[in-house]
Amino acid sequence: MRTYSAREQDIVRKWYVLDAVNRPVGRLAVEVAKILRGKNKPIFTPHVDTGDHVIIINAEKAVLTGTKGKELIYHHSGYPGGIKSVSRGKELALTPEKAIMRTVKGMLPHNKLGAQMLKKLRVYRGAEHPHEAQKPEESTV
Repeated sequence: MRTYSAREQDIVRKWYVLDAVNRPVGRLAVEVAKILRGKNKPIFTPHVDTGDHVIIINAEKAVLTGTKGKELIYHHSGYPGGIKSVSRGKELALTPEKAIMRTVKGMLPHNKLGAQMLKKLRVYRGAEHPHEAQKPEESTV
């Protein structure tokens, strides 16, 4: 028996909508990463982007459990002495789209393939999104 390897012409991409209301950010990100990666499909191939597009709505209503809201996220401005930090809770309150994107990005491969998968993720604050023409379906996860 031969190992199946997906090709570009075999991949059919769907659009899914996930609602983030009262869902923990990490659990939401796990499900999104699986869909973006294509692990929910029988044609999954590790070295090929077989995933679907994901739209997350109501990002500002996602929650952090436990003491994760107090954890600090560090980044550097590029200038000497330019180390910056912000707590996860403050980032989720100010820019929920960025907070969810950062969490999902950490669950995808850290290479060009992961960057390509992350481009298929759209995150919006409210319940409205401009992708009705793609006929997205509600995700069951």
